[in-house]
Amino acid sequence: MIHGINHVAISTADIERLSAFYIDLLGFEEVFRLNWEVGHEQLDNITGLEDSSARLIMLRCGNACLELFEYQTPPPQAGDPARPVCDHGITHLCLQVSDIEAEHARLEAAGMRFHCPPQPLGDIRATYGRDPDGNVVELLEVPADSALHVVAA
Repeated sequence: MIHGINHVAISTADIERLSAFYIDLLGFEEVFRLNWEVGHEQLDNITGLEDSSARLIMLRCGNACLELFEYQTPPPQAGDPARPVCDHGITHLCLQVSDIEAEHARLEAAGMRFHCPPQPLGDIRATYGRDPDGNVVELLEVPADSALHVVAA
């Protein structure tokens, strides 16, 4: 039986920079850190990589976790920080907020790039921004009585 989403994972070239963004700017909390060296058979099996090694930080915000990876081996290839959200792959991480205008202003003042100001979509409001690696982070404000409302106010 599937119970729900536990976490989403992002690979990055700079795990300290990316974790600082999610912790300091977006309010995630660190759950744990893990490093593994080349020769960890089970992790090679799980990842489908040969001779893998990486640093990992698990973060939590509300009801879900975000897992950050910084692989040393095999050598990772850089992603496109301006990858259009229509390209195949994970398109965005969505954060539910209670005051989208204030969060947008705070994050934009801190240097986060946004595609646009918050937009009305019926009774919800949303906007997309980018983390330091170019991954898309959606801010979503929904009424408490909406079926989309997943976080207690």
